[in-house]
Amino acid sequence: MFKKIALLAVIAAAVVGFFYFDLNSYLTLEGMKGSLDTFKTQISENPVLSVAIFFAIYVAVTALSLPGAAILTLAAGALFGLFQGLIIVSFASSLGATLAFFVARFILRDTVRNKFKEKLKKIDEGVEKQGPFYLFTLRLVPVFPFFLINLLMGLTSIKTWTFYWVSQVGMLAGTVVYVNAGTQLAQIDSLSGILSPELLFSFVLLGIFPWIAKGIVAIVNRRRAYKGYSKPKTFDRNLVVIGAGAGGLVTSYIAAAVKAKVTLIEAGEMGGDCLNYGCVPSKAIIKTAKVANQMRHADDYGLNPVSPSMSFKKVMKRVHEVIATIAPNDSVERYTNLGVDVVKGYATIIDPWTVEIKTNEGDVKRLTTKNIVVATGASPFIPELPGIEESGYVTSDTLWTKFAELDDAPKRLIVLGGGPIGCELAQAFARLGSEVTQVERAPRLMGREDTDVADYVQSVLTESNVKVLTQHDALRFETRGDDKVLVVAKDGNEIDVAYDEVIIAVGRKARLNGFGLEKLGIQFDRTIETDEYLQTLMPNIYAAGDVVGPYQFTHVAAHQAWFAAVNALFGTFKKFKVDYSVIPWTTFIDPEVARVGLSERDAVERDIDVEVTRYEFAELDRAVTESARKGFIKVLTPPGKDKILGVTVVSEHAGDLLAEFVIAMKHGLGLNKILGTIHTYPTWAEGAKYAAGNWKRANQPEKLLSFVEKFHTWRRG
Repeated sequence: MFKKIALLAVIAAAVVGFFYFDLNSYLTLEGMKGSLDTFKTQISENPVLSVAIFFAIYVAVTALSLPGAAILTLAAGALFGLFQGLIIVSFASSLGATLAFFVARFILRDTVRNKFKEKLKKIDEGVEKQGPFYLFTLRLVPVFPFFLINLLMGLTSIKTWTFYWVSQVGMLAGTVVYVNAGTQLAQIDSLSGILSPELLFSFVLLGIFPWIAKGIVAIVNRRRAYKGYSKPKTFDRNLVVIGAGAGGLVTSYIAAAVKAKVTLIEAGEMGGDCLNYGCVPSKAIIKTAKVANQMRHADDYGLNPVSPSMSFKKVMKRVHEVIATIAPNDSVERYTNLGVDVVKGYATIIDPWTVEIKTNEGDVKRLTTKNIVVATGASPFIPELPGIEESGYVTSDTLWTKFAELDDAPKRLIVLGGGPIGCELAQAFARLGSEVTQVERAPRLMGREDTDVADYVQSVLTESNVKVLTQHDALRFETRGDDKVLVVAKDGNEIDVAYDEVIIAVGRKARLNGFGLEKLGIQFDRTIETDEYLQTLMPNIYAAGDVVGPYQFTHVAAHQAWFAAVNALFGTFKKFKVDYSVIPWTTFIDPEVARVGLSERDAVERDIDVEVTRYEFAELDRAVTESARKGFIKVLTPPGKDKILGVTVVSEHAGDLLAEFVIAMKHGLGLNKILGTIHTYPTWAEGAKYAAGNWKRANQPEKLLSFVEKFHTWRRG
């Protein structure tokens, strides 16, 4: 610790001295030009000493991250010429950068790593894989100031020698441009010299260097990625899309709309998980369950309560009818009419430009394509528990087929998992008459939400007669005579939970295997690794939807699809970074839970200071009229400001109510704008305005209001 403090003191003294003695005035273009003749005289008298002093000054400025390195680089060209100036700056800048790297590693690394251990672990994994190339890219394309790169790299696990030589090579091109510009500045004797072709060329180089460097990096990256592959001279398609879920459908739709020749490949049902197994069937059965619950609680509306008489087969029949009604929107016929070549079969990527298709009819054909988009979605994750294969389990994908054969709702149902899917299904089947036990290993349900939201969700499920077992680990499945049992444990004590059916809802995993990604070297762990443009390691192969993450939502897959399609088809001219700044989501329990942006938990984890404003729906007139007064709106803002950082809505129609806040966040509208907007009375949407009003009251200008009160008193005489 003493050594760190001593080093900090030395650095602080050097920086203070630099500004106190006004040394920075020499490191401006005007200062350098004004002293040029004096410096040249000293160099001619003592050339070796002058080079040594200049070298030391450059190293010190770079090592201390002081402003002026760019001016010193120009000065090197002006004072020593292109060749000698290039050698001096090249080695001095790399040495100074390495010293700054050492300082950051010695003083800051331990502290930062202790505070951000998990985040830095991921960064170190990336540095381990492609650290030198990543550093080279940053050096070659000056997107970030070099002094920041020096300090930040010191916090990573990159080796010192690697940092030095990559910096030496990476900064060389930029150094040549700047030193050359300096040689031209030195030759200006009059105003006419400003218009010399050499000087103009140097400044043009300075202006276009980032684009040239970026192009060089792209070429190097492409050659590296495509090494060993032969690119076709012509292509059958502009785009091949693998997977006809939300991501694939939107991608192919956009491609066809801009008249590209596109093939969409799908082995299973068109519409993917959302239409056939997820969003659509689950919302259909949730609605039926909600109606059944309202019948049991009809006295809330002044009616006589009644226990619903139901045929579970009819309930499931309705679910499939809903799917069938929506299916034409995603059908082969519709997309064919839109101009998409739809092929039903299994796709394998043979090389970066070739896709092999084994059709459902047994044929095999190959297509060459300029670009490929992988949108293969996700499937339920099945935990490795003893006896699970003999348990007769279903998932959110398979229950719609199996349960359609049942005459009655499962009598004893276990839902394994406490996330959104598990909570939705647990409540729905409990309301349809099943004895539901929900098992979650974490301390609470809905682990991504705030504690008050999670507690609310558990209370709602309990009211729906769901037996919630949090902090219970599933150990194994057993068959004991005619009974099937899940053995769970809490605090070391084993508990038997008997069941007739069990739904596994512990999460979903991306479909990554069997498409040829491994042979191409495209990296993936839980999801495919892409850049901010959704490009994989192969620049012409993109990915969208659940295979990418970070959110496994249908609307996010559709959102990513636009970027994947546009970047694949028009990326040669302009690429767009995918935007995750405002992502909403809803859990469709009753009442619903919807969120966008930060939660209180997120704010604490990211050390963001926020002000929390709440509005209780118990106060809303429309909620009173519908006997639905539970729930709240919670808005996070910076202290004293109306900028919306995050919103959670818990209520009837929460997913719909959230849209107003999503629009506001997307377009930078604060709570004052919402407060100043007319909302129809009496509607649920008024809750947004009243939440904004609560924020306004908490932030009213007390001093100004005190003055206004005195003003009104004066006006009354």
